[in-house]
Amino acid sequence: MYDMKNLNKLGALGKNAEAMKAFEAFDIAALKDGAIPKKYKELIAVAVALTTQCPYCLELHKDFAIKAGATEEELAEVTFVAAALRAGAAVVHGTHLMKG
Repeated sequence: MYDMKNLNKLGALGKNAEAMKAFEAFDIAALKDGAIPKKYKELIAVAVALTTQCPYCLELHKDFAIKAGATEEELAEVTFVAAALRAGAAVVHGTHLMKG
């Protein structure tokens, strides 16, 4: 199912959904330089993509992070931040299994 060529269909999706323009504007606004520099926002996006396991987001935001100046060392650290949060969530949800 995952194929980067599917991103070429975003135009067709946008023609059929009025909300696409709003989403694109929101995405641009959320990821532009601000109080948090673009590089860090893209590293956050990579961490989220790793956590949600969205291959499209991962591919795109990895490239955007590199273009914004991210290093392989930063991408490696982001990988383990995402892994720690996913693992931590499993541990904390394990408390639901305990009686008391």
